[in-house]
Amino acid sequence: QVQVTESGGGLVQHGDSLKLSCAASGRSILSYDMGWFRQTPGKEHEFVASISYNGAFTVYGDSVKGRFIISRGATRNTVYLQMYRLKPEDTATYYCAAKTTAWVPEQSTRQSMYDYWGQGTQVTVSA
Repeated sequence: QVQVTESGGGLVQHGDSLKLSCAASGRSILSYDMGWFRQTPGKEHEFVASISYNGAFTVYGDSVKGRFIISRGATRNTVYLQMYRLKPEDTATYYCAAKTTAWVPEQSTRQSMYDYWGQGTQVTVSA
């Protein structure tokens, strides 16, 4: 079974930086596209960023473009979300997810396209 685990969340001040990590394991994990979504109480998952299985392509949500960077580690079983210039509206539980379907940029932005999800890591940005 595929396992996805996020870490690195915390409490920071607006303008600060934070780096989240996503450790994934599974028999076919190197063939999976990965994505980050975030959720606040009463809201659906919001797309943050995605990266293709080989790390060659990335997609970012409009609210984080220019501030967040998604990347894959050298072993490709770890995905990172480097966040810069954090804002209070970035406060959310951040989830890492794996998508088993082939890479299609527009599909990678949809929550329903992902098959495996982590438990989430909380990011809180104070004003």
